[in-house]
Order: sequence, then structure tokens, then C-alpha cells
Amino acid sequence: MWHDLTLQQTGRMSNIAPPARYDMPWKAALTHAFRAFMDFYFPDFSALIDWRQRPRFRDKELARLAFSAAPDVMVADKLAEVCLREGGGRQVLVHIEIQAQRDPKLARRMRDYNERIGEAYGLPVISLALLADEHPNWRPRRFRQQLPGTVKEFTFSIVKLLDYVADIAALEASNNPIAWVTLAHWHTQQAHHDPDKLYAAKVHMNGLVFQHRWNRTRIITLLAIANWMMTLPEPYHQRYLRAISRLEKEDDMRLYNQVEQTYIDNGIKIGLERGRKEGLKQGIEQGIEQGIEQGIEQGLERGRKQGAGALLERLLEQRFGPLPQTARKKLARASVEQLEHWSDALAAAQSLKQVLG
Repeated sequence: MWHDLTLQQTGRMSNIAPPARYDMPWKAALTHAFRAFMDFYFPDFSALIDWRQRPRFRDKELARLAFSAAPDVMVADKLAEVCLREGGGRQVLVHIEIQAQRDPKLARRMRDYNERIGEAYGLPVISLALLADEHPNWRPRRFRQQLPGTVKEFTFSIVKLLDYVADIAALEASNNPIAWVTLAHWHTQQAHHDPDKLYAAKVHMNGLVFQHRWNRTRIITLLAIANWMMTLPEPYHQRYLRAISRLEKEDDMRLYNQVEQTYIDNGIKIGLERGRKEGLKQGIEQGIEQGIEQGIEQGLERGRKQGAGALLERLLEQRFGPLPQTARKKLARASVEQLEHWSDALAAAQSLKQVLG
């Protein structure tokens, strides 16, 4: 059992786990598994989206609107452009806010974002919020402003993370990666900075990742999310690395080095370089965050390309036999869009040349 992994009381380490970070992990989760997030938390609205059209993320535009939460309030935002199934493929913008702490200004901020986004892009805006705090009765969903002769009212859809952890076994069994992220978030909160509890929960959550037999990109992404969200003191982190190494050997997977290099090391290097140019401590901290976020996006894109390329290569070999070196090089150089185009062409093709041109 995972709770048996707790460090022995003899020689107990006195370290306290660092403050949890929820913003970057949730941004990574939404980037990697946007549809899974919608299916898990907002299934009724997800059913209205035409998922044949890939969502377009517009986070940079969202950042420029500059509505920030209080400094001590953790929040993650996402802005995606999607097409609806009805209305001739009508385009709408979906603004998602993940709120990890109570914030009395949340409703006003959701209203402000909705109005500003709509004005900036001339598209309808759907406003959704995941309340991921520890207070079951805090459920803001409306902003109301009443003035003499004028009343303004704005409502938005919310879900409460605590409502979804009533059945832990169901979350662990779910093949939806957002169920896993939800469980990781809850375990992090429940640990309350206790390094023993957090260590045991983190090892358990990583074991679940391998049990689900997800594809390589998903496993890497979820391991990275666990690494950011469930931050351990250094002695516990080293113990955790050894535990992960054992899990990888048991499951015949060699992933953690790639996680470290692609997501953490690469992101921090980019961030430190930006921070060095800023020359200020605040600039360094902001640079690190921006660098890690860029590392996520670049890493996920590389992982998506590698996965699509490997899958198409395998399908081509099954159909036409071993591929010549020229075809392998062409696959390696192709963009994700080109790989998808070739995958679509494979169904009707009678030769390798008809697929790759």
C-alpha cells in the first residue's frame, strides 16, 4: 500500500515541504489534455464543441489583458478558441480559471475578463471556473452591481474540485488524465507541507501513471506535473528519484531523465537566462516561471510530433514494409500538420509514394 512508503520515524528528516505550486501544473494539464479537462469537469458544454476542429490557445492574448489575482492567491488561466457543433461551426472563446485559494474578487475578475475578451476579439466568451480550494462552501458564481437606476449582473459556470474526490477509488481507476491531476492536487493539499505524507502520495501517484499504460508523451507530462505540484525537500526528492527509478525498471520504462531534461532543466535554463538579462531578483523569478512555461509548450509540441511521427512510421511499415532511409528522414523533418495530412492520406493510398508524395 502506498501509505506504507512513509519514511521511518527513526532519523526522521525535519524538512518542511515547500509551498505547493498549482498554477504551472494546471496550465500544463490544460495544454496537454484540454478536451479531457472539458469532458471531466464540464461534460455538457464539451458535448457542444466540434472536437474535429483543434482548439486554438490564446494565452498570450489573455496575459496582455492583465487582470491579476491578489499576490498570495494561486490561479491558472486558459483561453481557447473552439468551434461549436451547431450554428455552422460558430466560433467562441472559452476562458477557464483555476482558483486554488479563496479570493473575494474572483467574480468581479471573471466579469472583467469576459467583457474585455469579448471586446478585444469580437467573439462570444464562455466563462468557466474550477474552484480548487479547501473550503467546501465557497462557491462564487455571480457578480452583481446595483446602482441607482441600473443593475448589472454576470454569472459564470463553476465546479468544485472537492466534489470530485468523494470517490478516490473511482479517480484512481479513471483513464482520464484530469482525474489523475485532480487527485494529485487533492493529495498535495491534504499533505499540508508534511514531507512524509507528500513523499508517500507522490510515489503513489507516479505508480498510478505507469499502471494506466498511457502513451509516452502523457506519462512524461504527468510526471512533470507531479514534480512541480508535489515539491519535496531535497533529501526527500533524492529518495523519490530512487523510488521512480525502481518503478521505471518494473514497468520497463526509461522516462525520468527525459522529464528532467525536456521540461525542468531546459525550462529553467531559458528562465535563468531571461532573469540574468533582467538583472533583478523579481526578474529572475519571473524569468524562471516564463521559461518553464515555454519549456512545457515546446516539450509538449516535440512530444506530440515524436508521437505522431512514430505512429505514422509504424503504420507505414505495417502497410508497405520496411521504410527506406529517405522516407524516415522525411518523417523526421515533417511538422505535426504534415504528419497528420499523411496519416489522413494513408487510408486510400496504394503505395508509399502516394502517402509521402
